[in-house]
Amino acid sequence: MAESNVSKGERSLGRRRLPEPAALLGKLPPQAVDLEEAVLGALMLEKDALTAVVDILSPDSFYKDAHKVIYDAILDLFNAGEPIDILTVTNQLRKNGSLELAGGAFYVTDLTTRVSSAANIEYHARIVTEQAMKRNMIKIASDIQREAFEDTTDVFELLDKMEQSLFELSETNIKKNYADMRSIMREAIGELESKKGQKDGLTGVPSGFSALDRVTSGWQKSDLVIIAARPAMGKTAFVLSVLRNAAVDHSRPVAIFSLEMSSLQLVNRLISSEAELDSEKIKKGNLADYEWQQLIHKTSKLSTAPLFVDDTPALSILELRAKCRRLKAQNDIQLIVIDYLQLMSGDSKGGNSGPGNREQEISSISRALKKIAKELNVPVIALSQLSRAVETRGGDKRPQLSDLRESGAIEQDADIVMFLYRPEYYGITEDEDGNSTSGVGEVIIAKHRNGALENVKLRFIGKYTKFTDLELNTPYMAQDALYGSRFPSRAGGSDFDQGNMIRMASKANGPDVGPSTAGDDDFTSGFGGSDPAPF
Repeated sequence: MAESNVSKGERSLGRRRLPEPAALLGKLPPQAVDLEEAVLGALMLEKDALTAVVDILSPDSFYKDAHKVIYDAILDLFNAGEPIDILTVTNQLRKNGSLELAGGAFYVTDLTTRVSSAANIEYHARIVTEQAMKRNMIKIASDIQREAFEDTTDVFELLDKMEQSLFELSETNIKKNYADMRSIMREAIGELESKKGQKDGLTGVPSGFSALDRVTSGWQKSDLVIIAARPAMGKTAFVLSVLRNAAVDHSRPVAIFSLEMSSLQLVNRLISSEAELDSEKIKKGNLADYEWQQLIHKTSKLSTAPLFVDDTPALSILELRAKCRRLKAQNDIQLIVIDYLQLMSGDSKGGNSGPGNREQEISSISRALKKIAKELNVPVIALSQLSRAVETRGGDKRPQLSDLRESGAIEQDADIVMFLYRPEYYGITEDEDGNSTSGVGEVIIAKHRNGALENVKLRFIGKYTKFTDLELNTPYMAQDALYGSRFPSRAGGSDFDQGNMIRMASKANGPDVGPSTAGDDDFTSGFGGSDPAPF
């Protein structure tokens, strides 16, 4: 069959030619030819008419082929800054070699007789666009039906394709995409009033790290956050601590898509962190009786937390988008984490896998993640690898934005770029002030679209695979103002470092710190007695 006789949609499907959707239904496709004529006539009557509809209409919005080429010629004139009238449009059609397809000069002239002015052109254009959307819906349904009959079709891939096609159609610009200052100000004032009662200063999803939350005010809606580091810096441990803090301490529904580790491995890490049991013991199941009781006692809240784990390998953007939409619709998810970005696959199914193509794929993935964050209005955190340039660089080997692996588009698309850095890993035992770096991890905020660039120090506890607030990192009273009175008030007293007092700087540090009014002495061990727990 000749290539020219096969439509673009059929070529992409690789199927034999089948009847058109309208023929299958036995009906004339949705159309508004009279309004198409009125719109084109109005565009040639008034010079400023196109500015009202140029972001609404495209050549494909028109049903008649003649109208498509006429509108295409009008757009050519508009882009060239030329005047638009009967003579210029006719001349442009002649240049494009499509005057005959447009019906000739007489038909172009006749269009101006169908309307007296451009007063209602925007209303007419929206009706034309709506009819085009209906035709596209019919085509999507027909394509899905055609593929569903094929034995070789993957049903889940087909579902993703259908969902994506409908979503792209729903984004068609048939509504105004701007607002006047009065309505925007009203919305902004309303949001400020809703924040007025928040004494903790958090406007987003809390990270659970007081020093970090003071810089970011929590993970903000629609933000794409890139957290990058070299291997063994603790990327997964960091985001698991973040997820745990949001889900357990603040009851925020959160989700992680783990492309590197299985869900069981992630949960074992969470158990080690929550119960404060050595991760090696958890891995081997080598626990004493009291440690089993400690595990059961301290993970009770974790087991009921709204934390969702998906460990689908080589997850594609299509699959991720579909799953995130379902999680948002069914569980009102408020934070999404991807571990990690370079293990995802793009929508392209091409066979080329060269370095240039991979860079383009990573760029498309980062853009898609930003779109998901905006569409669902939730923060999306994506982990990313850094290039080996960090290891070859001299000095303290602190990561830089130029170290982001495979694509500069990651830096461009992200609202926040953070690096995890542990100087101890590189044999650096003291910082510039002479303080020990043992167990210290830094969050380096290298890009912050709506805030300050700062370095935040945290405590990394390797055997529990978790991060917590760093003791004495910030004055305790500031943390009390941030989180309220949920920490024992006496922990910030003047005799903090005396005796056996323990400072509870992070909610992930201590056993079952919550809204309870119980004091420190009320926590008992897993032995069943009244002695303090051995953790």
